[in-house]
Amino acid sequence: MSDFINNFWSVYVAGITLAGIVGCLVLLVITARKKVVSDEENTTGHVWDEDLRELNNPMPRWWVWMFVITIIFGLLYLTAYPGLGTYAGKLQWSQVGAYEAEVEKAKAELEPMYARFTAMSTEDVSKDSQAMAIGERLFMNNCAQCHGSDARGSKGFPNLADNDWLHGGAPENIKQTITQGRIGMMPPQAEAVGSPDDVRNLAHYVLSLSGSPHDSLKASLGKSKFTACAACHGMDGKGNTMLGAPNLTDDIWLHGWGEQAIVDMINNGKMNEMPAQDKKLTPAQIDVLTAYVWGLSHKPAAAN
Repeated sequence: MSDFINNFWSVYVAGITLAGIVGCLVLLVITARKKVVSDEENTTGHVWDEDLRELNNPMPRWWVWMFVITIIFGLLYLTAYPGLGTYAGKLQWSQVGAYEAEVEKAKAELEPMYARFTAMSTEDVSKDSQAMAIGERLFMNNCAQCHGSDARGSKGFPNLADNDWLHGGAPENIKQTITQGRIGMMPPQAEAVGSPDDVRNLAHYVLSLSGSPHDSLKASLGKSKFTACAACHGMDGKGNTMLGAPNLTDDIWLHGWGEQAIVDMINNGKMNEMPAQDKKLTPAQIDVLTAYVWGLSHKPAAAN
């Protein structure tokens, strides 16, 4: 059913549609009533290419009846289904309703299989080949757009295969992240840190925490400024999974590496959002996806 902003357009579309059908019927009746004057040649008198003439024969009966059947079918269809503006049709059919019915049917068919996975632990589900095949498809459809098809992420999107977790890597943490989403925010800290030189000194201190190349003199000057960061990242810089504050000592840089990238982060802050999936996925699907994501960083080591 079309959603018109004004009832005029609904009437307009319905009127044109019905007028077209009635017009076809009128033309058919007029044509059927026309009598053909018989003569030897029985032509309309039109001649092309010197000898190509148009015959003036009546329409074949099978063609007339097919035309009539088509008109009747069109009227019955428009009575049963949407097609006349905002008129929903006697059957109340809609694309949304058909889609939702297909989804419910699929859920009912898959429910026994998902029930088996729900009764298993995350570790056991991650070892089940059928569950992981389903988890991979769920990941590709809902997660790969940001985290990549290999789950290794990109700038601003965490790597899910390296066992470095902003909000914790336990199955319950991953499930909560998928279900409820996450909002990560680092507020701008330039005012709290001090001058532009203080910000650069702090950036070098942050680099030093992970053993990255840095200016040791600037790092020593910036150490005292780290108190502005310690509330979230901790005095040791190892982060806080309760807040989603990254570990600054592990040489993993979600938003870019180097002095300038860190300076920009301190000056401008950063806000990221992982959207909640509870409206798109069922609890059983979330359980399977949780096991798949958990398994990405817990794959058995390859044998030598």
